[in-house]
Amino acid sequence: MKIFLAIIALAMLALAFSAQAADWKPGATVRIATEGAYPPWNDTDASGKLVGFEIDLAADLCRRMKVTCRMIPRVWEGIIPALRAGEFDAIMSGMAITDKRKKLITYSRPFAASLHAFVVRADGPLAGVTTKISSVTLGSLDAGEKAAVETLRKAFAGKTIGAQADTVFVNFLRIHMAGRAGMRTFKYQGDVDAALLAGRVDALFAQTSYLKPVLEKAKGKLKVVGPGFSGGSVGEGIGIGIRKEDKALADMFSSAITAAIKEGILSKLSLKWFGIDLSPKE
Repeated sequence: MKIFLAIIALAMLALAFSAQAADWKPGATVRIATEGAYPPWNDTDASGKLVGFEIDLAADLCRRMKVTCRMIPRVWEGIIPALRAGEFDAIMSGMAITDKRKKLITYSRPFAASLHAFVVRADGPLAGVTTKISSVTLGSLDAGEKAAVETLRKAFAGKTIGAQADTVFVNFLRIHMAGRAGMRTFKYQGDVDAALLAGRVDALFAQTSYLKPVLEKAKGKLKVVGPGFSGGSVGEGIGIGIRKEDKALADMFSSAITAAIKEGILSKLSLKWFGIDLSPKE
């Protein structure tokens, strides 16, 4: 009985210790998880080296914060539970800021903003789908935005839409396509793209910033249909995910992001990797 109680006491002590905020200050080591399979946000080159927009940005932010950062490749599925369990200290992996995730973690300020859109095969029956408006801000929809969403719901009725698991893409489809289109999820975004090209799904939903090189590589076989979506179920921009007890670290990242925006560094990196400026406007 004494041994059992001792084990329980040690477990409670370990839990209490893990929930304490770290002493984040210059010289600290920050472990940053990234998928390494979501170009051009983050990717892994032929030599196994992590590359991409977020890898370059992390290096700049960590220099500003005067900390040592270690990038850790981590599969997207289960990445938030792993952060909360202390396997790393932050997530930089094209992760949208959403109210649902805010219940579990905190964020830095946004460092990028990207629209989301549907992609279909250019020679398929959905290629002619059009809407009267080019962008929809989710949350509080006006009449034109509601009409655009309804047009897509009718067009995709009975079809299957692909999306990467555990993403805002899935949230969007569950909310706005429910009762009309089916959904098939995949572990990696690259698998979603392959499924569309092979005809295993009728459409996919993803970030337009990710889709640009995908469309170029497809050489006319894929096309975007409908408007671009932002806000609401697809989030308030892209930020760095951090444990709630480490708000001091989130504040450090936010200050560094603000400085990078003001100096034009974030814009420069965005143009380098995406060909467009995704940096937030002050």
